Amino acid sequence: MRFIFASIILFSMTACNSVYVKPDSIDATQTFYADRGGYSMKRSVKEALEQRGYNVVVGTAAANRNAFTDSENIEIDTAVIPKNARYIVKVSERREMFNPFWCPFNGFWWWNFNVSVADQQTGEELMTWRGRACQNSALRMLDDILDQMEGKK
Repeated sequence: MRFIFASIILFSMTACNSVYVKPDSIDATQTFYADRGGYSMKRSVKEALEQRGYNVVVGTAAANRNAFTDSENIEIDTAVIPKNARYIVKVSERREMFNPFWCPFNGFWWWNFNVSVADQQTGEELMTWRGRACQNSALRMLDDILDQMEGKK
């Protein structure tokens, strides 16, 4: 009984990833646009792109005042995407979880995320990645994915 219970727990915590990559699809000399802020995965994607030498921008801020009700004005922070941004990087993520039992030698943080890269010139989606992983595993997978997109693998 203990074995079954332990197996169920371990199976439920395994990392699951679904990745579509168009090989040799990005030009590292072009500008990448990424949204501001985010949890660890969004920040780490921007840092990884910059470390590889990509020009990553978050656009310029443009406050947008919208009235959702007659009695309340709500200010929404928006960004203007630069015209020279060839690629758009979108990261949606859940809040990371500190996981010292599952990820002790792999970054300690458990991430659950979706990442997409699209080409603004062609309108084509070059990469989609839906995943759950420990921090360091996710970053190693990101490096492998970027290598494929650059045509290095």
